[in-house]
Amino acid sequence: MLRRINTIFALLFAIIPFARASAQDWIRTGTNRGAPVRLAAPDFKAATGDPQSAPLNTVFNQTLWNDLDNSGIFEMISKSFYPLQAPGSPGEMKLDTWANAPTNASMVAFGNLGVASGKVEVQGWLFDAKNASSPQVLGKQYKEDATPENARRIAHRFADEIIFRLGGGIPGVAETKLYFISSRTGSKEVWSMDYDGAGQQQLTHMRSLALSPRVSPDNARVAFSGLTMDSQRTPSWQILMYSLDLGRLVSFPHFGGGNYSPAWSSDGARLAFSSSMRGDPEIFSTDANGGGPKRLTAFKGSDVAPVWNPKTNGQIAWVSGRNGLPQIFIMDADGSNVQQITSEGYAVSPSWSPNGQLLAFSWIRHYGPGAPGGQDIYIMDVASRQFVQLTHDARVNDFPSWSPDGRHLVFQSNRKGADQIWTMLADGTHQQQLTSEGRNSQPNWSYK
Repeated sequence: MLRRINTIFALLFAIIPFARASAQDWIRTGTNRGAPVRLAAPDFKAATGDPQSAPLNTVFNQTLWNDLDNSGIFEMISKSFYPLQAPGSPGEMKLDTWANAPTNASMVAFGNLGVASGKVEVQGWLFDAKNASSPQVLGKQYKEDATPENARRIAHRFADEIIFRLGGGIPGVAETKLYFISSRTGSKEVWSMDYDGAGQQQLTHMRSLALSPRVSPDNARVAFSGLTMDSQRTPSWQILMYSLDLGRLVSFPHFGGGNYSPAWSSDGARLAFSSSMRGDPEIFSTDANGGGPKRLTAFKGSDVAPVWNPKTNGQIAWVSGRNGLPQIFIMDADGSNVQQITSEGYAVSPSWSPNGQLLAFSWIRHYGPGAPGGQDIYIMDVASRQFVQLTHDARVNDFPSWSPDGRHLVFQSNRKGADQIWTMLADGTHQQQLTSEGRNSQPNWSYK
């Protein structure tokens, strides 16, 4: 039955344009993406003559624009349509010139930036261009040490304030982090970067192999699978723990066999992972410190890549080879009520949306020699089994991870050669490459 439903949906998406629009409707609904707001964001005015003002203003303006454009909730109006005089304060705002043609803005974000005595100070406002009687929606002031990093940080904060006000009260992701594996130093290590690819830095220095980094909900620790040596100098894959507060590895219990793909529950109380400590690779869960391991699956064939439903923590999705090729399954958090979600091709790397309704995963729908298509990212509504394909480039796209606002996905792709980290909106649009040096893979989006 599922195969028949999938075939019908595939034909509809390929033949009838309305079907794709309908698919986008439920994606937008399920990911909290509504109709875009027409937003103008003129460059902030320089408020002082300090030599640092101009370069920091450039950093700020570029970052703010990119954050708003990446949000997925705005139609950013081209600056070529803006009035010649940009406001730097509310007293300089002439609403009619922004609300009417050619700009036709619904909202305007504007302000000023200046440096004095080694501090950068930013004043920013958001005005409703269609409400002449009470236009101000937001007014904020920020002051930090005058550095490019702080100019970026202030832009992220102001962007997130705007996104929160105009995006249904859902916090923005401009200050979130991405964790990933990079081989650029010669070994596979855990790295981090800002959500937009800036500030890439190495975290671990094991000079070994690391896989599957997963940051805790409180952003205090990163769990990952690392190749270590046991007391007998025998290589062993273990779940390792890196403290972001201390900047080093911290203790976590070692288990027998190979241990892979850790995943945090959204309350930070539990950790699920795949382990062969009792023979066949099965899904286990422990408390946050590795105590009380409990086996959740018991079936011949590898069970790997668990992920919790972050809305309830009452379900786990994972990948099982029990019926041959890997497929996506879900079960209750105690291992009961097992359901198979996919039944064809080769499906791996599930990631649950923040609202607990959608699964993103990597899927080769037509698996086998000479089969058409590649390995692409899909999202599926768990209740209806309706799915939509998001990437379409016949290469390998894998390891999707949801943003905490449910509007974006980060993933790995080799579409330009080596594996690199990419992001996109949850309907598959606005795809952007974030990394370029070395090989970069297995990204994970922080909870906040």
